[in-house]
Amino acid sequence: MKKYVITIARGFGSGGKTVGKILAERLDINYYDRDLIKLASEESGINISLFGKADEKVKTSLFKKYNRSYGRKIIPPGSDKFISNDNLFNIQAKIIRDLADRESCIIVGRCADYILKDYPNLVRVYFYASLDVCVRNVMDIYSLDKNDAIKQISAIDAARSAHYKYYTGKDWDQVENYDLCINTSDLSFERCASLVEDYLRIRGLIG
Repeated sequence: MKKYVITIARGFGSGGKTVGKILAERLDINYYDRDLIKLASEESGINISLFGKADEKVKTSLFKKYNRSYGRKIIPPGSDKFISNDNLFNIQAKIIRDLADRESCIIVGRCADYILKDYPNLVRVYFYASLDVCVRNVMDIYSLDKNDAIKQISAIDAARSAHYKYYTGKDWDQVENYDLCINTSDLSFERCASLVEDYLRIRGLIG
């Protein structure tokens, strides 16, 4: 069986993470989300809390800046930029590439689709849903009222978009970035997972 990597980008409240976990279980492959922060911390020796603070975020003043050296040059210990957000991103990017070299897996967020864009057998998926559906999901999961759910969705999606733009120079929700864009509004998460499986079969990546 061919080695492959599925990257998942997702609107907050769309259920992309849930679909990813369903897929990982069905395909019997590893699922990486916040695990990447732990792996990056262990490899670099940098406190995990610093990775958490920088995770899928950029400072507003950096929004229009595109980091052309994304993930390719890790600054060594001793430099005053060793724990900069850019270097934290670079370290995570190395972890993502190492995982892709080693195993079939699912990787959520963190510009993985762009970091691995030249890798063979890469499947880039973007999950989204209507605002009403996202609001309902966020209200149910986090026990928020409607207004707070809308604010949370707006803030998190804006942060993810800014992070993606800064490190890739591209728009996060641009369809050209992905192989599959799936609207979860009218489908169960299990059915969404089945759609991805069907695509993997069409690509000859699973039997």
